[in-house]
Amino acid sequence: MIGVDIGTTSTKAVLFEENGTIVTQSNQGYPLHQPSPSVAEQDPGQILQAVLHTISSVMQDSHVSPGQVLLVSFSSAMHSVIAVDSSGKPLTACITWADNRSSAAARRLKNELNGHELYMRTGTPVHPMSPITKLMWLGEEHPELFSQTHKFISIKEYIFFKLFGKYVIDHSIASSTGMFNLEKLDWDAEALRIAGITPERLSRPVPTTQILQGLLPGLPEELGLLAATPFVVGASDGVLSNLGVGAIEPGVIAATIGTSGAIRTVVDRPLTDPKGRTFCYALTDKHWVIGGPVNNGGMLFRWVRDEFAASEVETAKRLGIDPYEVLTRIAEQVPPGSNGLLFHPYLTGERAPLWNPDARGSFFGLSMNHRKEHMIRSVLEGVIFNMYTVLLAMEEIIGQPGRILATGGFARSALWRQMMADIFDQEVVVPESFESSCLGAVVLGLYAIGRIDSFDTVFGMIGSTHRHEPVQAHAKVYKQLLPIYISVYRSLEGQYQAIADFQREQAGE
Repeated sequence: MIGVDIGTTSTKAVLFEENGTIVTQSNQGYPLHQPSPSVAEQDPGQILQAVLHTISSVMQDSHVSPGQVLLVSFSSAMHSVIAVDSSGKPLTACITWADNRSSAAARRLKNELNGHELYMRTGTPVHPMSPITKLMWLGEEHPELFSQTHKFISIKEYIFFKLFGKYVIDHSIASSTGMFNLEKLDWDAEALRIAGITPERLSRPVPTTQILQGLLPGLPEELGLLAATPFVVGASDGVLSNLGVGAIEPGVIAATIGTSGAIRTVVDRPLTDPKGRTFCYALTDKHWVIGGPVNNGGMLFRWVRDEFAASEVETAKRLGIDPYEVLTRIAEQVPPGSNGLLFHPYLTGERAPLWNPDARGSFFGLSMNHRKEHMIRSVLEGVIFNMYTVLLAMEEIIGQPGRILATGGFARSALWRQMMADIFDQEVVVPESFESSCLGAVVLGLYAIGRIDSFDTVFGMIGSTHRHEPVQAHAKVYKQLLPIYISVYRSLEGQYQAIADFQREQAGE
């Protein structure tokens, strides 16, 4: 089984045995073009090549014969938009979830165009990440291009068009567009009217278990697969990550931090938040995932490495160790709470719980007693504090969680794992598989081809590697700081737009 995850910074293909054992994997990165604060685009062609390369690589490296492959199943990042012409040629770059150029359109949708009621039907919070706002922006700012566009598609739809010559969108990716009615499982008429399009300019919605076969000529040989190999359309990376870590039972929370992050849980019907703070996306018609995504996850640790830690990076090179390990050791020298230094991690705006693209980062409480190591630790704590405020919003809908499973790149850091247990004041368990979205994709694939009749199979594919109980002395410190953390960002809400407007003006946007 091959699970493919089309991510924001790379595409990964993982070849699994049917029991969940990883045979081999391949990863290929690509750039996120950010020439100004509001722009975040990618080249669809580069991502297509990464998908083809990673699949062919795992087939070559494993020496598995094409006939042995049960299925290929897909996970993908959400909220992307590509305008294509009638031949499928891109007219725009891939506009990613992180692109904020539709901020004004999002404000108008929220304040003037029935945005909250639309959210209650579609499950996608009103924010520039949402494709409906991207279409509004394109229609207003680039009307000629908008009128020339044959279809507006996501990166996964582009990949499947290139593989099979068909435009299909799974219910999971569709439910993250802001234009998909969760009850009807079809495009929402009012949303399309607001976006200025008809259903014909979007792909055909299909279940996440939809199977496509019959690769276009030349591709079977390039990929090392049979033309008839079942390709399962799959779902979005977030919902599949929940499946891949076994967070599919009521009250079980998956907390993921990769480049960005999210807190999610599975429910048995669509649920939206009267306050508009959480998303609701489809996994299957019987499984729905609610939660909140954060923009600023592991990318901030990279920011610390690149901007604050040149000497530490050099030290790591000399010692032959990972620079992040050096930074973690430095952060461990500082007590929990960073001696009263708080960091609000909104360097790329923020989705949950603020849903404010103009939010900006800040250090609060900085004094002469604080050194670089305090700043490093407070950045890590700030990311977890922000995740915890999302969990607090979710608790109003589902109650206190029974179990927290931690996944994503941050789960490799013992310090960050313990920090989560202390700030959440709850045991944190790390599942054995770090490749949760790819594993979730293949479990969904097994379900799609009828090989299994329940997702419970996933529990036999994963174990746990780490368990962290909260240290009560640390939890007490964080409980003191949390109200201050929340109060500060609420106090700054009125100033975020002003400083963001200034930054945009300086950047010539």
